[in-house]
Amino acid sequence: MLVSEFAQRFTKQVVAVATVIGGHSEPRDDFQGGIESIIRLNRDYPLETLEGIEEFSHLVVTWHFHQASPDDVSLHARSPRNNPLWPRTGTFVHRNHRRPNQLAISYPRILRREGHDLHVTDLDAIHGTPIIDLAPYFTDMGPRGEVREPAWPSEMLRKYWHSGTE
Repeated sequence: MLVSEFAQRFTKQVVAVATVIGGHSEPRDDFQGGIESIIRLNRDYPLETLEGIEEFSHLVVTWHFHQASPDDVSLHARSPRNNPLWPRTGTFVHRNHRRPNQLAISYPRILRREGHDLHVTDLDAIHGTPIIDLAPYFTDMGPRGEVREPAWPSEMLRKYWHSGTE
């Protein structure tokens, strides 16, 4: 089976479970912090599917870059944010909309729950973003052992979680 055939078959089975309401109005590279938004669970799901979620501080949210075009996909090595000071890295080393499935994972903080609405902060998706899946963050499911990474991600993301008013 070709990759494209698999992707077509897979995407027919994936449905958004929620939508982002409020928060950021447009994509941006930095200043993602301190913004509150709502993850509104589709009304097709009974309220009990969220029972107990408020006991957790953070979520694992899988979402789709819904404003990106398939033409944005970039299957080659390039410098992050096109900064020549950072090394060329491959498509699967970047965490942006240029990957084949244009999916992202975020870890917003839960502020409160009101019915089908999860009020969160520090979600770097924009208003209208389809949420593919959500789950509570379990510390014991996080990375095991020492985490290693080069210096450029920290340099690149230095202002990512700033509010923009600092």
